[in-house]
Amino acid sequence: MDTNITITPPRVGITEIDLCGWLGAAAPGDRLTYHRGFLALDCAPTSGRLPTRERVELLRTARRAMFAAENGLAHLMQRRHGADDYSYLIEVRPRPRAERRSVLAILAEQADPVAV
Repeated sequence: MDTNITITPPRVGITEIDLCGWLGAAAPGDRLTYHRGFLALDCAPTSGRLPTRERVELLRTARRAMFAAENGLAHLMQRRHGADDYSYLIEVRPRPRAERRSVLAILAEQADPVAV
């Protein structure tokens, strides 16, 4: 069974809420493409590549993915398709048995709103 999921609507992949929900329901080894483009440029306010609302949501999603990786919940990966064209993936890691808290409880710890 293929557990790889790709969500690629135009421009911005998924929202921070979508990512948190997916992380809470995903099994170890599941992968999700959360953005396609060039993340560093797409998140930069001076690049003009995305409208402000989409850029801020992408920044929130990317920060949440980084938070999950830093807390041992996931691995982050990139796949290069061409110049300035990458897929940004997150893969769920197995949780140690000693970890009793739910994924959503861990994700809820970071409530840092992104300034526009």
